[in-house]
Amino acid sequence: MPDPLHPALVHFPIVLILLGAAAAIVAACWRGGQVPRFAALLLALGALGAWAAVETGESSGGLLERGSPEMEGLVDAHETWAKRTFALAGVAAVASVAAALAGRCPRLARGVAVMAAIASAAAAYAVYETGQRGGALVYRHAAGVEVLAHPPPGDGDTATHPRTAQNAEGKTKDRDPD
Repeated sequence: MPDPLHPALVHFPIVLILLGAAAAIVAACWRGGQVPRFAALLLALGALGAWAAVETGESSGGLLERGSPEMEGLVDAHETWAKRTFALAGVAAVASVAAALAGRCPRLARGVAVMAAIASAAAAYAVYETGQRGGALVYRHAAGVEVLAHPPPGDGDTATHPRTAQNAEGKTKDRDPD
């Protein structure tokens, strides 16, 4: 298994929640076929993946919080949005399952499907906010990135090697933390 596990898991809920939101919106507008069930499946798996991402993030996030106060604030913001994503994905999943099961009552099914679409759109927005903060941690602050002080011998292409810690630190000082 990868170590840390969090970076390997986070992309599953991103994809599942975004696809589930699209399917839930289609299901709210068009009540045909298997779209409501497909949306429910995607959102349920997305909520499960979000839970796993939150759990693995909490176990590895403590290592990052031991850095600067700025880093601690960024990790806390990312964690807060991740928990919101999990909660909203759970609500969207429950609403989508209810919409799929209410298929025999068209009025009820339509109302629940609209609620599922709204909840899934909110979950998709939370995915965006969580990803923005997680991306800033990795790509602006090199959080969790192993740095090679000396590239392998004989390879002159420095573009394929991570920056040194000193260069990474110097390039992030003048950037906005959010």
